[in-house]
Amino acid sequence: MGENENIECWLTDMDGVLVHENQAIPGAAELINRWVDTSKRFLVLTNNSIYTPRDLAARLHASGLDVPEENLWTSALATAEFLKDQLKGSSTPGRAFVIGEAGLTTALHEAGMILTDTNPDYVVLGETRTYSFGTITKAIRLILDGARFIATNPDVTGPSAEGPIPATGAIAALITAATDREPYIVGKPNPMMFRSAMNKIDAHSETTGMIGDRMDTDIIAGIEAGLTTVLVLTGITQREDIARYSFRPTQVIDSVADLIKTV
Repeated sequence: MGENENIECWLTDMDGVLVHENQAIPGAAELINRWVDTSKRFLVLTNNSIYTPRDLAARLHASGLDVPEENLWTSALATAEFLKDQLKGSSTPGRAFVIGEAGLTTALHEAGMILTDTNPDYVVLGETRTYSFGTITKAIRLILDGARFIATNPDVTGPSAEGPIPATGAIAALITAATDREPYIVGKPNPMMFRSAMNKIDAHSETTGMIGDRMDTDIIAGIEAGLTTVLVLTGITQREDIARYSFRPTQVIDSVADLIKTV
């Protein structure tokens, strides 16, 4: 079994760990299949709030990875869980003005929120491929009128075929500049994203591992959540970058292929 024999549950990032530019990273399919075959509790995490788990499972399948939709955890689901928790004990459903796509609106609907632009309790900002100036203006006015400002994640850009495009963090910065209100950000590197994922699979920090490709989000949040952390070098952070940080992952491996025999 090796050094990971005490790990009962796994959380793993998606981009740079399991897939790269819509292609499965070698070893990723075998790792997922091993977890499924051995009934290991695991979740694949993404800060992207555009897709529902069903959509995401279909996209991963096209990349060569068969991840059951119940094993996917997005910043949209974590945000919905956070707001549900915040509204515990309230006699009326929460009201939210949402900038985002189906992944976010579906998650909030399923959490019992009413989506509206009239007197919302929250403005919830996520990714969309088509940010509208009118919608952003409405969000600014609602926040100035007292709505609480929530963002699904801090990522400032996202990938596209033509190059980087503005993402949630960039639009949040625009809204903050106009309102002087900082959003509460649910996604990585907020360890809450990991804690909500662990609650979903009934995991405990001392027996949970986190696999990521970024020291500044995955690994720092994993450390803060008390997890065993595994850095893979198939994504953003390279071996020579590690020394720049004041913290260290539990393990550094070349890719998820190196994990298969130890999980």
